[in-house]
Amino acid sequence: MIIEYIRYTIPAEQEQAFLSAYRDAAAELRGSENCLDYEISRCVEEPTSFIVRIRWDSLEGHLQGFRKAEAFPSFFGKVRPFYERIQEMRHYTLTDVAGAGAGG
Repeated sequence: MIIEYIRYTIPAEQEQAFLSAYRDAAAELRGSENCLDYEISRCVEEPTSFIVRIRWDSLEGHLQGFRKAEAFPSFFGKVRPFYERIQEMRHYTLTDVAGAGAGG
């Protein structure tokens, strides 16, 4: 498993369009056998900061599977207007440091 994090800075006046674009693009993510799950988080302290988190089955599944699939141009076309707003786009793996707190 690999986790893709995409960090965006989205001006307040574009927030609804950004979220709407990803709601629409979620159809392609849901249809991908390589996508395990996805979510978008908004920063509380800096409301123009958003993080898109997508869990993929593997790096190859993302880059060779999803990005070369027939659905990718449709997905990318929906989110492309916000491409220039990306601050970081990287893939990560989990470490062995994890656990639950008392509240979880």
